[in-house]
Amino acid sequence: MTNNRSIDEINQKINDGEANIYTAEEFKKLIRSDNAPSFEEVDVVTCGTCGVMSGTAAILNFIISPPGEFIRAREVYLNGVPAYAGPCPNEWLGSVDVIIYGTAHSIHDESYGGGFLFKDLLEGKEIDVRVESADGKTIENTITMADVTRAQIIGSRMAFKNYTAFTNPNKEEVSSIFAATPLEGNLRGLTFSGCGDLNPLQNDISQNVIKEGTKVLLNGTQGYILGNGTRSTAEKPNLMLSADLTEMDPYYIGGFKTGQGGEVYDTVAIPIPVLTEEIYNNLLVTDDMVDIPVSDIKGRHLPLDETDYGKLWGNYDLRPRYDDSNCLTCDKCAVEGICPTNAFSRGRLNLTYCFGCGMCANYCRHQSFRMNTGSVDLKINGKDVNVPIICRQSDRLRANKLSLKLKKMIENQEFRL
Repeated sequence: MTNNRSIDEINQKINDGEANIYTAEEFKKLIRSDNAPSFEEVDVVTCGTCGVMSGTAAILNFIISPPGEFIRAREVYLNGVPAYAGPCPNEWLGSVDVIIYGTAHSIHDESYGGGFLFKDLLEGKEIDVRVESADGKTIENTITMADVTRAQIIGSRMAFKNYTAFTNPNKEEVSSIFAATPLEGNLRGLTFSGCGDLNPLQNDISQNVIKEGTKVLLNGTQGYILGNGTRSTAEKPNLMLSADLTEMDPYYIGGFKTGQGGEVYDTVAIPIPVLTEEIYNNLLVTDDMVDIPVSDIKGRHLPLDETDYGKLWGNYDLRPRYDDSNCLTCDKCAVEGICPTNAFSRGRLNLTYCFGCGMCANYCRHQSFRMNTGSVDLKINGKDVNVPIICRQSDRLRANKLSLKLKKMIENQEFRL
């Protein structure tokens, strides 16, 4: 006989303080130690993922001038990042509605884009705004989040069920959104995305729980699943999510520089209530069971080989250690130039901004950064090669932290299933 239970039963156990709630990290550690709790012994598992999510956009309304100063906005720029005015024209109101893409690049600096702008807004920084109006006027001002009357993130393609790894078997280097800098040729490095067995969709492949209307944490605040995202398929699902930007934690969202300019990263956590044994069995996946294709970064969909997330994440470091005694204060610091999240500047490593990508340890000429990001054995064109992992575009540390936050919110009845 199948032992099913309802959401109401689990919520009652939470109310009574009797529910067994695990983060995905905690649950997977128990599985790997052959000490996994049984179906009856687990009520909820909170799963998370963090990574570059290009489908991120924000809808904002803010005051830019007194009423009557201009008829309506035609072009809008925030710190040089182009925003799309509308759909509401806000005629003569002095306010504008805009849509800003997380992947939009500043007209002044393509490495600065929507992702960096969203973080700057959340951190309370002043934002330079320029509006070109339909009646030929130019209005310039500065705003902060206090001037924003409404702001909503809508992600058209988020929380992918893991992704793909890339290397470059070609002779020449290749610039791509899938690498923080142009990726050198001749298999000199591998870059990848995906949080492996922590990923919500990897733990609910059939989407028994993860579906339209499900509550989630998006960048630290409660949001909702609107449905499956664009280009989502049964084999490679992703989600369309939405939440209030003004309530988000800037730690969980930001910009990420790539070989093709600024991108945006987000962090998502989703609870998996263990209602059926099928749901429980789907949670038993571990990194070594999750395959990931390795593709030619130039062809993108041309598979060269495959590996698994156990080999990519393993027991490798999630953050670098910076030894300033090795730093020679180069005239042009290689790390400061390539750090995707601007975490290293003027000889200081800001671990709050650090993404754990590994670029610093792989590119510093003087070994000032220590971080084991590992390597992977592949067979490419009939040859056995060992390729070092030089860039991660996903961050398991942030995924773990948001999963833990969600667990505590459920326990404290601040987040209802």
